[in-house]
Order: sequence, then structure tokens, then C-alpha cells
Amino acid sequence: MNKKRPGFLTAYGTIAAILTILIVVGFGLVAQGLLFSPGPLNANAGPALGGVTSHAGLSNQCSSCHAPFWDPAGMAGRCVACHMDIPAQLDDPSKLHGNLQKNNPNMMACRNCHPDHLGPNAALTNLSKADVSHAAFGYALTAHQLKSDGSSFACADCHTVSYVKFDQGVCATCHGQIKADFMQAHIQAYGTGCLACHDGVDTYGHTFNHALVAFQLTGKHAQATCAQCHTGARTIADLKATSQDCNSCHAKDDAHQGQLGTNCASCHTTAGWLPAAFDHNLASFKLIGSHASVPCTSCHVNAVFKGTPTDCYSCHKKDDKHNEQFGTACDACHTPNGWLPATFDHSVFPLTGGHAGLPCTRCHTTGVFTGLSTACAACHANPPFHAGLFTGTPCSACHNTSSWTPAKYTGPHPGGCDGNCIDHGGASCRDCHTVTLMTATCTKCHDSNNPGGG
Repeated sequence: MNKKRPGFLTAYGTIAAILTILIVVGFGLVAQGLLFSPGPLNANAGPALGGVTSHAGLSNQCSSCHAPFWDPAGMAGRCVACHMDIPAQLDDPSKLHGNLQKNNPNMMACRNCHPDHLGPNAALTNLSKADVSHAAFGYALTAHQLKSDGSSFACADCHTVSYVKFDQGVCATCHGQIKADFMQAHIQAYGTGCLACHDGVDTYGHTFNHALVAFQLTGKHAQATCAQCHTGARTIADLKATSQDCNSCHAKDDAHQGQLGTNCASCHTTAGWLPAAFDHNLASFKLIGSHASVPCTSCHVNAVFKGTPTDCYSCHKKDDKHNEQFGTACDACHTPNGWLPATFDHSVFPLTGGHAGLPCTRCHTTGVFTGLSTACAACHANPPFHAGLFTGTPCSACHNTSSWTPAKYTGPHPGGCDGNCIDHGGASCRDCHTVTLMTATCTKCHDSNNPGGG
């Protein structure tokens, strides 16, 4: 019994197969593989590579890109034959191709990211399936997961022209739509080079923690905008190089006009300019006594600090009740604790006894201090009791500064009574001279009917 052969092994089937192969081979030789092309090649012109300016220039030369199966280099080998800069990029992780090779070792065939035959104007790059480590290029996508409308970012949202190039104007355009006034002020302060400071995780963005650096933001500094201190900064290096001394920012606010130097912190704090706490002990003129509570402007008139006179009279001339009779060295009598009590050296007329506690004005009644008479009678007029008997005699002949009485007269005494009044038991003058020294009475002590009795 004969077995029936499959139809394709019949004579007719074999002839048909041979004719089909001949037609396909012949068409391929004539049409340069057009029979197998899935569509037109990209026609966007660029720099001339391999003798053409676009893939469309190789439309009839399939073998320029498609290697036979026995070629170990494969299609990638044909790609780098024209794109000769790619091998060097693949060895450098900082380049896009090197970054892709590091993060996508299983999909590094060129066609995985660069599809063609999609039409003359179709994109030649598609990284939607590739894992790009964006942080490796100095800008992480941590803060760019979602757009302001809540949708996800696509590469083309930022890379509007090329994946390997980035126009920083895109930043201003996008963020200007979110907050136009902020962007206008930010660009004016820091320029348009966003990538010079921003890294995608806001290391130096609006959430920068100033507490991590040497210059802490305390008091009113915490309310200042970045641009108020980091004036004209365009890079991270500029930000770090900002001077940290007070005068660099506050020279324009210096009410002292540089007369107290540039170390504002020696008197002021970040809480505010006032109250100021200048340590006057650092100066030649120490503030003690009442001077310690005097406002600065009382001595430093018109904001003049350096060169302010330190002698008393320059400030206290208007307070001089002596009209310069004692000169201008106020501290010869007075202290910073107050005008009174004064401690004038009264050695020219020692103040003893009752004189010691008297106010100056009891003797210096007219405000005259120099040339005042030191005679007792200049202050103590001859009393009527003396009846003029001691005119010309100094008071000190009988009296002392402790008190007027008891007085001790040692001169001649009419009536037989000597100066010590021995016969009268130490009686004082007024015991006998009850009215004046010109008259005397015995009856104050002696009964007129009994002169010898008490």
C-alpha cells in the first residue's frame, strides 16, 4: 500500500516553493530589502554621519543597519560605525549612555531606546522603558514626581528639545505658572541658572536648614529673605562665600558711621538694634554711679562716639552752680554717684564741730566760693548780748565750733570776778548777765534779803 506524500512535497509544491524563493530573492536584490521594511525611516536632518544626514538616506541600504545573523557585532556594531562617539560614552557613567548601560544592562540594544521605521517625523528616542538615574547627572527627580496639576512628569516635559540637553528656561516657565511673583523676584536675585544651586532635593532650596551651618539664623535674621544676605549669588560657591560679619550687611544701617568699628555684635544682638548693650568697661571712660543709667545720646550728641570728651565739664558746664569759681575739675569735689554729698577739701578753713554738717549754702549764700572771709563774724554777727564789748575780738577767744555754750571768757572782769568765776561756783556768763554783758544781777541766784544765802 503506497503512502500518500504531503502536498508541499509534491512536484507542484516543490516547484511553487522554488519560484517563491526566486521571486523574493529577486525582489530583494532589486528593491534593496524594501519588501521587509516595516515603514519609512526618520528623515529629520542632523550632522552628516556615514555619508548621510538622516536615517532616511539609508532607506535602500538595509545592510547599513541590519547585520546578518552570523555577524557577532549585530546591529549595535552597525550603529557605532556611524555614531563613533557612543563607545566612549558607554564607558563613562556620567554620560547618558554610560548611565543607561549601568542601570539597564539587559536592554542595551540601541533599538530599545532608538526605534525607527515609524515615519519620517517620528521621534528617534524613547526612554519611557529605560531606568535613568537622574541624580547621577547632578539633579534628582525627588521633587519632580508630579506636576502642579497632579499628573506625572514625562521626560519631554523638561527636555523639550533633546534628552542630552536641558534648557533651564523651562524651569522659569513652569514655576512661573505656579507662582509668578516669586519667580520674578527669584530670577532677579539669583539669575536664570537654576541648576547652579538646585539639585532636585532642595539641598539649597527654600527648605534649606540654616541650623546646619556656622551662621545661625536667630532673632530678626530668621525673618530675612535669602537674597537680603546672599546678594548677587549665582552659584553654591557664591552662597557659601557670603560674608558672616555684621558690617557686610549692616554698614548702611550704622548710625555710628564707623566710629565704633565694625563689630556690631559687641553692642547689639539679632533681637534688634535696641536695646544696645555696649560694654563701656572696654572704653577708657567707665560708666559708674549715675553715669551708668544715662542714655548714650546724653553724652554722645549727634551720634558722635569717637573723640567724645571724657572730662566732667564738657557735659556738666550747664550744671555748674559755682560759675567756674572752682575751675572745671568737677571730680575734685563730686563723684558720679551724684552732686551731693560733695567732698571739697576744706583744709583752708577746716570744718569741725557744728560746721562739719552744714550745707555749703549756709556759708556760701550767694553762690560765691572763692575769696569768702573766714572770720567768724562774716557769718556770725555780733549778738546784742555782747553789747559790743568784744568788737574786734575773734569769736574763738571764747567759743568753739562745737557750740556757742558753754563759753569761756578769760579776760579781765569788772566786779572782782575773775575769768574762772571761782567765787561763783563755775557760773556761766548768763547766770549773772541775764540780758547783756553790760548789766548783771545777783538776785537770780541770791535772795536780796539774804545776800549770803542761796
